[in-house]
Amino acid sequence: MNALTSSFSVQGHIPVMLSEVLDYLKPQANKVYIDGTFGGGGYSKAILSTADCSVWGIDRDPDAIKRGELLSNSFPKLHLVETEFAKMDHALKAYDIHSCDGVVLDLGVSSYQLDQAERGFSFRYDGPLDMRMSQSGPTAADLVNHLPEKEIADILWVYGEERFSRRIAKMIVKQRIEEPFKTTQQLANLIRNVIPADKSGIDPATRSFQALRIKVNDELQQIQQGIQAALQLLKPEGRLVVVSFHSLEDRIVKNIMKQAAGKIAQPSRYDPQALITRKNPVTYRLLTSKPVRPTEEECRINPRSRSARLRAIERLPFSEQKGLSS
Repeated sequence: MNALTSSFSVQGHIPVMLSEVLDYLKPQANKVYIDGTFGGGGYSKAILSTADCSVWGIDRDPDAIKRGELLSNSFPKLHLVETEFAKMDHALKAYDIHSCDGVVLDLGVSSYQLDQAERGFSFRYDGPLDMRMSQSGPTAADLVNHLPEKEIADILWVYGEERFSRRIAKMIVKQRIEEPFKTTQQLANLIRNVIPADKSGIDPATRSFQALRIKVNDELQQIQQGIQAALQLLKPEGRLVVVSFHSLEDRIVKNIMKQAAGKIAQPSRYDPQALITRKNPVTYRLLTSKPVRPTEEECRINPRSRSARLRAIERLPFSEQKGLSS
């Protein structure tokens, strides 16, 4: 992380891979950009400071929108919309925004959410077992207190890749009979007591908390829908930059971008399916052949960035789009 990154931290929260995000997004004057995961507003602040442009900050967390209102006092071209980023295309139509010149997405939970014990995202603090980004709907406590044992195990395995998922689920169901789960520490301590410590030093509760958070917020479906919406909003030469933090997220980002850029293998010409499969027109170009990782310096200064992966894609100018009928 360099001086540029630190200068755009907001209330001590540092935007991850900011220099790389700006390099790929290339903000320009009089253009329109979307910060689809506004969070602390670090990316929005940097984009607005880099070019005389407009930014639409989107977040489903009402607390993020409130923080953004303070930032908009200094940046009148920052506009805020409280909604899921998966619905950005529909939400922006209400403001007569039908296309844009760039979108940035920082996936997963924000530092603000992790650092607020009352939001219940982190096992580092004792707070209500909540984990809802939108602050509405079923909580993590609702899931662990009411779902069948098998369903809890499946959530921990699929979304957290937790190899002890069955053991944890069995103990959750046993424990909740005596006392329902209400706090983060209740659940974290149970997990720590029933599975061995990780040799890497990672807290044993990490994967289970990740899994429950993803399930509570339907994050993987949000990512799929959000990236598709962003791609559709891009003008020719517009760019989408996505920062993800674990393999489940990155896999979705990679596959959607590769498909959009025509990099997904087509059926063999000897395969009968090829006779009925029409090749989609290629209207996007990958800007990253593999994920870009943070520098050693940034990882040292901002440990949250260690698992970050950045991927970027550009919508081709009309003159370069292939496979379109004239």
